[in-house]
Amino acid sequence: MSLLDLLRTSWRGALANKLRAILTMLGIIIGVASVIAMLALGNGARAAVEARFRSLGANQVQISEAMSFNDGQIEQAGEILSYEDGLLMSEGAELVDHVDMSIGASGKARFGRATLDIQISGVTANAPENLATAGQVQPVGWPEGVAFTMNDLLADGRFFTPAEVLEKAPVCVIGWQTAIDLFGGDDPIGQTIRVNRSRCEVIGLITELESVDESERYRSDPNSVLFMPISTVIDMFYEEEPSVEITAYVTDESRMDEAKSQIKEYLRTRHKIEPDADGEYIDDFNLTTRKDILGAQQEAANTFSLLLAAMATVSLIVGGIGIMNVMLVSVTERTREVGVRMAVGARSLDIILQFLLEAILISVGGGLIGVVMGILSIPVAASLNQGMALLEPASIPLALAVSIIVGVLFGIYPALRAARLDPIEALRYE
Repeated sequence: MSLLDLLRTSWRGALANKLRAILTMLGIIIGVASVIAMLALGNGARAAVEARFRSLGANQVQISEAMSFNDGQIEQAGEILSYEDGLLMSEGAELVDHVDMSIGASGKARFGRATLDIQISGVTANAPENLATAGQVQPVGWPEGVAFTMNDLLADGRFFTPAEVLEKAPVCVIGWQTAIDLFGGDDPIGQTIRVNRSRCEVIGLITELESVDESERYRSDPNSVLFMPISTVIDMFYEEEPSVEITAYVTDESRMDEAKSQIKEYLRTRHKIEPDADGEYIDDFNLTTRKDILGAQQEAANTFSLLLAAMATVSLIVGGIGIMNVMLVSVTERTREVGVRMAVGARSLDIILQFLLEAILISVGGGLIGVVMGILSIPVAASLNQGMALLEPASIPLALAVSIIVGVLFGIYPALRAARLDPIEALRYE
């Protein structure tokens, strides 16, 4: 028989019982639709993680002190990370563009008769930009999905400059609630307040902020803040050199590993860390990138994708078993027909191809319907997953290829069984 004749015969056989064929396709339809929808969910989850990675700053290296255990207590492993360490880092590591540092201190802010216990943040001049890109707070009522800049964070005045940080200038920038507590409704810009016993000029006012995460809005207040140059805070509040938080910004994120190596060499030189007898360094600091932090989330997203793919695979296997079952029933019902074909000269190969093509047609038909249903289900899946579902174009040919493979694998046994029938016994079958 020619291939065209085999296709016609298989097509008629598949449509001989339409209801049974449709019910048989259900497993494949659900499986293929699941494959497309699940891959879209996994792709969306990965894209969300990558977007989060980019928004947090792919070029940042967080530097922290290494800690050790001693008699059940956590202790500092070596030297502190000092203000001088961060100040000179861009000179000692050429791939470091600039460095941000911060330190906290508790104090009292006074203006007139108003006194306020407040947590003071000593920061560098890039603090507003970092606040804008961190994605944790936003101006009150800011449109969702719209980016904002450091200028949008300032309601009035300005932030202190890098020169003022180096000069330990007695200036400060206050939050919205801090301004209300100290000045009521008066303009704070240009006024002089006392922080502990030192005079400090208010040069900027931050606009009213709210947490991006609504669940955090009742737990913390981003408006009760007072920013001062980190050098001023260290000089004002600390008798001994304190440990600071350091974040290095790399000029080229594609050379992150090289930049980390330069930072390590710089800090080892600063802290006089020598290799041991095995040539290994025992550093008293840790370097962490945003990629490291989000690596666990990316791994979780990949695990999630694998789990969903496994669920879809189970559905496809169930659909394949349904195809095998229906084809075995079909072989039994058409035993006499097979005998007639063999009697008039049909070869075993013709019989195998006939039933195999019939199984493939049912499987591919289910696959095509499943592709359509899978694509249509993506918006629904996205709405159930916070909008994170992106169609993976490669999933369509993949799903169709899988449906063909299922048709072949689960159709081969019924086809072989039909081809092995004895023609004489088949003609006698009632």
